[in-house]
Amino acid sequence: MTGSWTTADIPAQTGRTAVVTGANSGLGLDTARALAAEGAHVVLAVRDVARGEAAAAGLPGSTEVRRLDLADLESVRAFAAGWSGPLDVLVNNAGVMWVPAGETVDGFETHLGTNHLGPFALTALLLPHLTDRVVTVSSATHRMGAIDLDDLNWQRRPYSPTAAYSASKLANLLFTLELQRRLTAAGSRLRALAAHPGYAATNLQSHTGSRPWNAVMAVANRVVATSSEQGALPILFAATAELPGGGYTGPSRLGETRGAPTLVGRTPAASDPVLAAGLWARSAELTGVDVPASLPG
Repeated sequence: MTGSWTTADIPAQTGRTAVVTGANSGLGLDTARALAAEGAHVVLAVRDVARGEAAAAGLPGSTEVRRLDLADLESVRAFAAGWSGPLDVLVNNAGVMWVPAGETVDGFETHLGTNHLGPFALTALLLPHLTDRVVTVSSATHRMGAIDLDDLNWQRRPYSPTAAYSASKLANLLFTLELQRRLTAAGSRLRALAAHPGYAATNLQSHTGSRPWNAVMAVANRVVATSSEQGALPILFAATAELPGGGYTGPSRLGETRGAPTLVGRTPAASDPVLAAGLWARSAELTGVDVPASLPG
């Protein structure tokens, strides 16, 4: 179905608006660049506005920069409250990876808060404005993840950066699953999709908070990883191609590490509707945010 899908296959985006979180570097920047090049108005939602503006200055087309810190629910609410008009595509890309034990501003475990609860709240608050789809960036490491609904913040279990990251990426897929179920039940034409980049070299791997891990990842990025531009292809595929709601995209070759984007599989845990509904309920409880009673048609 996908052949050798590239950015040349992105349909015209003229007249469309996209929000890309974490768009000042890496996968987010490459996603923003490709969408803007095809005519979309792209909003770079970033923690550091100065860095975001520097990144936007190098992009083609129509762009703007707005502040958003997904590790701070007040920032998420402010971003959503400042939005007016239609929004065609929301790309939940920003995240952290393998960071030491810590908490967000709101007291959530850092991976959970930044990679799942922040995007959960942002999506729910922006949903009344959305006209087409939500794309949430997961990871192949979701296959190693496990969700404990009674200990989402790792308060009782021994903390592991790799386990916490994998759990947050599993949460991204469960969020997509339950969001699509709710959209379908409401008769909405909106679509929720997820994507993973394979093994792409980005600056995410150099911000683990561990010098030894940073050094190992730097070598792996040079020797094994594909480029950030290649890694962005599954995200762009999910954001622009005609795909079914609930779909999950990733690279097609070498164990989903590289190659043209295609629809890929997920673990039984990532396909569990009961777990997805339970995670949604806990996420709404923790953030104080839920989907509006009336979903967009």
